[in-house]
Amino acid sequence: MGGNGKKFCVKVYGCQMNVYDADRVRTVLCSRGWEEVQEDEADVIMITGCSVRAKAEQKVWSEIGLYDPSWKKSQRPLVALTGCIAQRIGVNALNRFPYVRLVAGPRHIGLLPDAIEQIASHPKSRINLLDDDPKEFHSLNFDSDNITIKRDNKHKAYVTIAHGCDNFCTYCIVPYVRGRFVSRNPEDIFSECRMLIDDGVKEITLLGQNVNSYGKDIGLNFAWLLEKVARLEGIKRVRFVTSLPQDFTGDIVDVMAGIETVCPSLNLPVQSGSTRILRMMNRKYTREEYIDKVKMTREKIPGLGLTTDLIVGFPGETEEDFEDSMSLLSEIRFDLVHSAAYSEREGTPAATMEGALPVELRLERLNRLNELQDSITLGINKALTGEVFEILVDDSAPKGDGLLQGRTPSDKVVIFEGSKKLLGQFVKVRITEAEAWCLHGELV
Repeated sequence: MGGNGKKFCVKVYGCQMNVYDADRVRTVLCSRGWEEVQEDEADVIMITGCSVRAKAEQKVWSEIGLYDPSWKKSQRPLVALTGCIAQRIGVNALNRFPYVRLVAGPRHIGLLPDAIEQIASHPKSRINLLDDDPKEFHSLNFDSDNITIKRDNKHKAYVTIAHGCDNFCTYCIVPYVRGRFVSRNPEDIFSECRMLIDDGVKEITLLGQNVNSYGKDIGLNFAWLLEKVARLEGIKRVRFVTSLPQDFTGDIVDVMAGIETVCPSLNLPVQSGSTRILRMMNRKYTREEYIDKVKMTREKIPGLGLTTDLIVGFPGETEEDFEDSMSLLSEIRFDLVHSAAYSEREGTPAATMEGALPVELRLERLNRLNELQDSITLGINKALTGEVFEILVDDSAPKGDGLLQGRTPSDKVVIFEGSKKLLGQFVKVRITEAEAWCLHGELV
């Protein structure tokens, strides 16, 4: 083992919850004297991986294999595999790769810092933290007086409000890898939000597999929590993801409409425009019920930024079912659609359903759907040309010197010229040009 055994690197794949979990572990390690370094200098590499889709899982498998030459040469690095992927394939990885010395699922985040220190101190040890209790959760909370959570973005932060999911959609592996639904203690959430605000955070996004279920297990509800967070002193913007349509209710919309700090943006995954397919997916709403909720929300929140998730090529999906999804896009006109061709996940009911579609047909339908949505998004964005929005400048744009980026309250990315001194500030930007994936503007 090279160095002092206290150098680490974190690699994150997947959703915002993985980012959130990894940030908390890196915070604890740094508070204990560990040094965060580049990958090739690390004694321990923590990989927090996604397992929701097969492609994401394959990427992590490949990533782990890349450490083989280094291990054979210097017995470094040790690898800690965490997140959804570890819950699903952790034992196999532990057995397959000699340098994978620790596996831990999303429910074991509170145990990770001690376990990482143990494998660093005893390099021959191998630790398996996986368990079969879907309701047990080892949390990792902080005393706001003693520690500040390390984040890549100083101006925006995520706060997880609940873990797991009880809905068991037939295509989804989340309940099996993240466990059953458990709400966080509201005082822990408020304390964490206040700590972030004191640290200069302007925008907080509340996270959960289904944020609308918050509080059902502890006698509270999401609308109450959202209002409490939105009224915290010093907070400028609040967002939340993700919402399940059957649990998205009018009281949540009333809070969004009534409190200025709650952004007028909503991700409401529909998954299919066909009621028949929705039933097969075990989604507990119909096409018509979904449309009614969108209409209700738009009536109360003009200028709402609405995005969704949609799967094409689900087992048994006919051309008529697919056209139902296409017509839903045309009727609702989402600002953005996160689309995917159906991917079998071993262990889910849909993986063994009859009527599996050829992969080529799934991809052909995905391309058709994306072409339609791109035209809709471009039309919506072009209509914003000339409008002025208040933007939180949150980062430098990924391409182009002297370019900054931020988001409108409705969650549209805006790129514009400006000094890095503006990072973390709110500025007014006039939209000058539109693309399907972003807006371009100029400082007012």
